[in-house]
Amino acid sequence: MTTAHTVAVLGLGRMGAAIARRLTEQGREVVGWTRSGRSAGDIPTTDKPADAVAGADLVLLALFDGHACRDVLDAVRDALRPGTVVVNTSTIAPAEAEALAQSSGPSYVHAPVLGSTPAVAAGSLQVLAAGADDAFDKARPVLEQLGNVRHVADARTAAALKLVVNSTIAGSVLALGETLRQADALGLPREQVLDVLELSQLGKLAAAKRPFLADPSAAATRPAQFTIGALTKDMDLLTAASGAPLPSAAALAEAPAGPHADIAAAATAPAVDDAVLAPLRAYMRGHATGDPAHFRAAFLPTARIEGLRDGTFVSWDLDDYCALFPGHPAPDEAARTRRIDAVTVHGTVATAAMTLRYGPETFTDVFLLARTDGDGWRIASKAYHRHT
Repeated sequence: MTTAHTVAVLGLGRMGAAIARRLTEQGREVVGWTRSGRSAGDIPTTDKPADAVAGADLVLLALFDGHACRDVLDAVRDALRPGTVVVNTSTIAPAEAEALAQSSGPSYVHAPVLGSTPAVAAGSLQVLAAGADDAFDKARPVLEQLGNVRHVADARTAAALKLVVNSTIAGSVLALGETLRQADALGLPREQVLDVLELSQLGKLAAAKRPFLADPSAAATRPAQFTIGALTKDMDLLTAASGAPLPSAAALAEAPAGPHADIAAAATAPAVDDAVLAPLRAYMRGHATGDPAHFRAAFLPTARIEGLRDGTFVSWDLDDYCALFPGHPAPDEAARTRRIDAVTVHGTVATAAMTLRYGPETFTDVFLLARTDGDGWRIASKAYHRHT
């Protein structure tokens, strides 16, 4: 057992409570606080965060966001003993991490962690820690009881690296969901699919989330390890910091399971409703048959179709567009292919992308769809790019 030193854990949610229990098991004297008032088993707690830190050698934050970190640090700053190190494991924006490091001084260590509650219990977290050498050296023995510690240059970098890693989680869980939807469409047994997926590049995630994926109806009875709401928050922080688009952020936000569900619920979201796909399929039938009637079924009467044709920008109304089709299939129709690449539904509107391969030419079509009162879903507009 390690010689006991008092650690104050501020924030006793899933991660904070797991960290408090792990440190207690490793011989640390732990006192906790949480604004929700929830307990963490046998971990003693205080009513006020200042009381928790008053006798602590190290203060560890496990809070939801940057706003909570600022509030709690402001509340305890005057109660900290000289030389007490503050370690912040929370996932926050890079700019927020930098500001907290500057306002807290040399005794602050920013240390976001990679891994969820099972990794905490096993002491196998990956910790990205940034801080002045003296503070880092004091924090390191505690952090090493949680997992492997990697020293990072500064707080901004540590926070940014954590968000980038979490973006791979978002992408992977959504890819897993798409794989399961395709398997369902092929009529494959879920258990057999999961057996094989565990052998694939998605194997680690499929194995970890198998209890949620094997029986999605029972997922609600299992405690979440990492919630959709928390991962969505992280993706919002990433896109705000980078200024670059991140499709997974929108896809997670649209997951029907709700923010408190485990991220595995995003992989069990149902396929896009056939009503949304109907106009896109009618559009493909129009291309396959050359019959303009299918386009009139696919598009709103007010729709426009736009793009570059022979180097000149064109903007057709529906009548002009339908006039381009002869009423019979193209001679090489048997060799042509069409594929719906993506559909994202946002309530009563949706976006979609499609690839059409016509001999040496490939077209990328991008659609805006709308749900109407009487006619269901229709294409409101299309823009296209012709690859030559």
